[in-house]
Amino acid sequence: MSKLVETEIGTIASNWSVVPLEKVCEPPQYGYTASAEEQGNARLLRITDITESGVKWSTVPFCSCPTELLDKYRLATGDIVFARIGATTGKSYLITNPPLSVFASYLIRVRTKRDLDPAFLSLFFRSGGYWRQVDAQKNANLKKGVSGSLLKVLLVPAPPLPEQRRIAEVLGLILRAIEEQDRLLRLTAELKKTLLHQLFAQGLRGEPKKETEIGPVPKSWKIVPFENFALLQRGFDLPRSSFSDGPFPVVGATSVIGFHNQWKVRGPGVTVVRSGSSAGKPFFIESDFWAHNVVLFVKDFHGHNPKFVYYMIQSLDLTKYREGVAVPTLNRNSFRNIPVAVPDKAEQDEFVRVLDCVEQKERNAACKKSLFESLFRTLLHQLMTAQIRVHGLDLSELKSLAKTHL
Repeated sequence: MSKLVETEIGTIASNWSVVPLEKVCEPPQYGYTASAEEQGNARLLRITDITESGVKWSTVPFCSCPTELLDKYRLATGDIVFARIGATTGKSYLITNPPLSVFASYLIRVRTKRDLDPAFLSLFFRSGGYWRQVDAQKNANLKKGVSGSLLKVLLVPAPPLPEQRRIAEVLGLILRAIEEQDRLLRLTAELKKTLLHQLFAQGLRGEPKKETEIGPVPKSWKIVPFENFALLQRGFDLPRSSFSDGPFPVVGATSVIGFHNQWKVRGPGVTVVRSGSSAGKPFFIESDFWAHNVVLFVKDFHGHNPKFVYYMIQSLDLTKYREGVAVPTLNRNSFRNIPVAVPDKAEQDEFVRVLDCVEQKERNAACKKSLFESLFRTLLHQLMTAQIRVHGLDLSELKSLAKTHL
C-alpha cells in the first residue's frame, strides 16, 4: 500500500494532489431565471425535480428560453448541478443523457476540465471530505446557502485520471445496484397497491357479486361497521427515560423504537399511527408488545385474522380521516361506523398468504438496498481517502455481485 498523506480534506495517496475546484473546473454558473410552463422549447430542471432516485425527465416542466441564451444554459452529459438553497442545499446531481433542457436559477452548474472525470468528481461531492467543507461554509453564512464563490475554493482530490475513472466505475456499479433495488421497491409497492384494491373488491374465489351500500362485493361477504371489524384504542404513555431492558418491543409511529420489560398488548397485533404526516399508517407486529401513546392499537379483532385486519386497514387508506393542518391527527370517530366488506376466515387466510408473498419481496428489496447503501458508504470513504486503492479490488467479483441484483 502506498504512503498516505494528511491534507485539509483527509488522507490521500502520495501520488494524488489536492486542488481548488476552480483549477480543475470551469467557473461555476448560476441557472436561468424563468417560470415553469406546460409547453416551451426546453425542459426547466429545478431543485424539486431532483430526487433520491434521480430525475424523471418526463415530469420536468418546460420553459421558453430565448435562442440566444439556450447554449449558455443548456445541460449536457457530465454537468454537475448543485442545490444552492433550500432543504437540499449542497446536494449535487450528475447529468446523464438529458433531453433538451436548461437549469433553473436555484441551481449552480459545474463543468470539469480535461484532467478531472465528472463521474469521479460527482462521487467526491457525496463524501465526508466535501460535506465538511460545505457545512463549515454554511455555518459561516447567515443565509446557509451554497454560492459559486464557495464552490470555486472547495478543495477536491485529484488522483491520476485512470484511477479516477476506475473509482467511478467501482462506485457506479454499486449505485446501479441500489437503483435497481429502489426500482424493485417501487414496482412491488405498486403491485401491492393494485392487489389490495383488486382483492378487497373482487375476492379470490370468483364469486358472483351482490349490491351493497359500498358497491358490489362477493356474495358471501358480510358488511359490518368498522368498529365491529376491529376495535381501536389509544396506546400507553411511556417516556424513553422509563424504558427498562427487556424482550418486549415498544411500537412507535411506524417502527419499533425500543424495548421494555413489560408488555401491554398480546401479539400478533396491529397499530395505526395516530398523528403526524404518517397518521393512518398501519404496522404489524408478531410478538407481545407495548403500544406507545403515539399510536392506536387493535384492542379486539372480533375473531378476524390479525394480518388480514392489517391489510384491510391499508386498503381503506385511513389517511382520509386525518384532521388538522399543522399536526394531522386521525379521528377514530370519523371511520368507526364506516361499512367494510369482510370475507370468511378461510378466505382471509388466503388473502394473507397472497399479500405476505408481496410484502416479503418488498422486505427483500429493502434489505438488499440497505446492504448496498452500506457498502457504497464504506467504499466511498475508503476510496476517496486512499485507504483502499482501486487496483487492489477484485472488480470481477464486485461486477458479479452487482449483476446478480440488476
